[in-house]
Amino acid sequence: MTEDTTVRIEENSLLLPGGVRIRFMRTLRLPETGTHGLPPGLGEFPLRRVEDHADTVPAEWRARGGVMLPVHLREAMWLSFAGSAEPAALQVGVGKVCAISGEPWSPRLSLSPQNHVALPRQPWLDGINSGKGKVRQFVAVPLGLGATVEGQVTGEEVWGGIQLQSFPLRAPELARWREQERRRAEAARSAATPTGYGAPPPAPGALPAPMAARAAAPRPGNAPAMGLGVGGSMRQEIYRSDRPLGAWADAPAGRVFVHLVTPPEWRRVTGEAPPPSPVDRAAYTRAGLPWFEYYDQDAVDVAPTGTLGAVQPVGEWLGDDHEPWQTPSPDQVVQLGDAPGKPVTDGDW
Repeated sequence: MTEDTTVRIEENSLLLPGGVRIRFMRTLRLPETGTHGLPPGLGEFPLRRVEDHADTVPAEWRARGGVMLPVHLREAMWLSFAGSAEPAALQVGVGKVCAISGEPWSPRLSLSPQNHVALPRQPWLDGINSGKGKVRQFVAVPLGLGATVEGQVTGEEVWGGIQLQSFPLRAPELARWREQERRRAEAARSAATPTGYGAPPPAPGALPAPMAARAAAPRPGNAPAMGLGVGGSMRQEIYRSDRPLGAWADAPAGRVFVHLVTPPEWRRVTGEAPPPSPVDRAAYTRAGLPWFEYYDQDAVDVAPTGTLGAVQPVGEWLGDDHEPWQTPSPDQVVQLGDAPGKPVTDGDW
């Protein structure tokens, strides 16, 4: 039996081979000064296949294939990996610059420096790795200003968007992992009392409840390209992989190019109304809604890279953010300890 190597959309989740599930989450943009807790999820970005709108997308999008989502100027996002079923090494590129290492996009995994996140251990990714338990928030900006991570690292803005590529465990390693999970689940069932106390073990890749609570016919044109720059700093670790490179497959099981579309272009291309601009930060805080802290005492953070550490926030290009910032109160900070869709077509990138 051959493994499925297709990428699919299921509702607003992107499914990569090997059980990798990715959701693109809308969120509040942080101030560009100071270090903050994890901002909340404000719902998912909608996803659409590029090939379903081949008559209205630019030719270069058709050539690259993949999926697209609508994003406002200076809107922030984070990537949720909740629901990823089995171990995988996931590469995340921003304009074909690795968001973990700052190195150019590579078809292979690396540990020196580490150029991937290890799933399902890594629950989410909110921005580029700035090391020492911090990331700089993903923020959407147009290409051409030099404000993207791609522009600052490479000196050019050619690709934009987000690139994702997943590597599964080799067959013997995966078989051992599945056997370990089977024994763990069996032991947990044996330890459960018949009185109903306790709870069954979570499904592989499932998140504890507190962690899951965060998730909250025109003609083709030359759509303005969007990429990711960075905003404020937040406390978030990117965990060092605990497996050697030899545990992973040599070649990726699947990859996908994610195009970022401005709201007017989204309406023109798809005929759909884009989501409204995100809620005001101060209003969110005044309403007493939660912010988040996450800590894993057994994990080791990936070391910072000089390349990504030098990336400047988008305010250097777009000006100061005059939206007022209201600090969350301590009781608002929460401590966090289907049928497949049509295949997504890959292209040349």
